[in-house]
Amino acid sequence: MKSLFLNGLWAAAFLAGTAACNSNPDSVKDAQAVNEKKIEAGTPDSTSAGSDLKDAREYDTEFMTKAASGGMLEVQLGQAVAKNAVSPQAKDIANRMVTDHTKANDELKALAAKMNVTLPTTLGNDAQSTYKDVTEKKGVAMDKEYVSKMESDHKDDIKAYEEASTKAASPELRAFAAKTLPTLREHLTMIEKDKPAIEALK
Repeated sequence: MKSLFLNGLWAAAFLAGTAACNSNPDSVKDAQAVNEKKIEAGTPDSTSAGSDLKDAREYDTEFMTKAASGGMLEVQLGQAVAKNAVSPQAKDIANRMVTDHTKANDELKALAAKMNVTLPTTLGNDAQSTYKDVTEKKGVAMDKEYVSKMESDHKDDIKAYEEASTKAASPELRAFAAKTLPTLREHLTMIEKDKPAIEALK
């Protein structure tokens, strides 16, 4: 009986430890959960109008939390690549990302404070994965991975910002998205222009 009891305790401890190891909090989801509580508290109306308002606010805050994580990724990854890249093209792209996204991040933070929206302060899981995929590689391989990730990320960002520029409930958020779009498009043009030279590296 004693050994069965001890085995049971060991199994419970093992499962608890496994669960703890597998739990990987996502800063974006955590921030959005905080925002959803704020929205719930601010929209007590259970009518369809209240439901529509809640959905609109959730769209805005979800866009902002994802944009914050993505913006932090552009800066942090840009800093790492600017320091370690082999090609001047990759360094140029990285430095441009740091400069432009630092500015956009600051604008988003100011807007979030005004709208009482909680933003993540660390990279979300998707952004962490991208950062790891690039920085684990060395030399030319890192340059190539970086430009590939930046191309796909900016294509996704442009779609998201285009949608937010017309769909966001907040006029100020629509304006922020519209203002940021030209910069994102310039980034994509730069990336696509330099990508062939980077991919040709050996």
